[in-house]
Amino acid sequence: MHSHGHSHFGTGTVLRWSLAATLVFVVVELVAGVQAHSLALVSDAGHNFTDALALLLAWFGVYLESKPADESKTYGYRRGGVLSAFVNALALVALSGWILYESVARLRHPQAVSEGIMMVVASIGLVLNGGIMLALGGTRQHDVNIRGAFVHMLGDAFGSIAIVAGAIVIRYTGWRQLDPLLSIAIALLIVWTALDIIRETLNILLEGLPRGIHLAEVAGAASSIEGVLGVHDLHIWSLGSSTHALSCHVLIEDVPPSASDAVLQRLNAMLAERFHIHHSTVQFEHVGCPMAQGCAIPSAHEAAHREHSHPHGHEHL
Repeated sequence: MHSHGHSHFGTGTVLRWSLAATLVFVVVELVAGVQAHSLALVSDAGHNFTDALALLLAWFGVYLESKPADESKTYGYRRGGVLSAFVNALALVALSGWILYESVARLRHPQAVSEGIMMVVASIGLVLNGGIMLALGGTRQHDVNIRGAFVHMLGDAFGSIAIVAGAIVIRYTGWRQLDPLLSIAIALLIVWTALDIIRETLNILLEGLPRGIHLAEVAGAASSIEGVLGVHDLHIWSLGSSTHALSCHVLIEDVPPSASDAVLQRLNAMLAERFHIHHSTVQFEHVGCPMAQGCAIPSAHEAAHREHSHPHGHEHL
């Protein structure tokens, strides 16, 4: 018995235009950073290049997620976006390592920088990243792939603000070490923003419990459905960043098929409305069925119908 749900995101055009704009800005910022002798600008150009990679992978992930299931990929290609987000986050961590290395070297041997170029280029970057963030903001809450790209932009926007502020301080104080210190701050910010994406994508790839869902809460809600006596062998995982699946065994009364269909409809409606689970596989077990003797999560209904104990052969949740 199955229930299916699908969601699609029309963000491909936004991602393509954002990718083109970001690549152009990477070239501008890299050239400006070399001319201004600013490691912060060069580091930020590297960060923007990973932003471009993030946008490319995010677009590819959206493309994969939109592909329908087939005989080979029966669940579709939803995890393509998750893989893209995971690769993005790893690229961010690698970039941070390079920035930290270069920053430490620059701290030992500080160089004069052109703060005017720093301010102008960083301001342009802030406008660009802010615009892309606004364009992606509507879908980022529902897709870890899009959120990964959004986090790239957010981190670079903070980096641009730091560079502008740093350029102002350098102009009025002449403190050259501030440029590599800003680079270190940008690197640490990148790592911080990447770790959450890595944790979530690994959880999905390892078929862990989806974020925000608690197994006992789902089991209790299912057991409270009219006609359900208990739930066991419950499993919940994510097909993609916003598509969750569930399988379980449900103990019900020995009733006609029409009555069991009504129980299934109530169960699926509750799962969709309360937990946003639209893909479920439910195996009914009737009272008296040998497999049902180990029901691990009995409801109040079961207590009224089962007055004697049974041996338990299933693992408790």
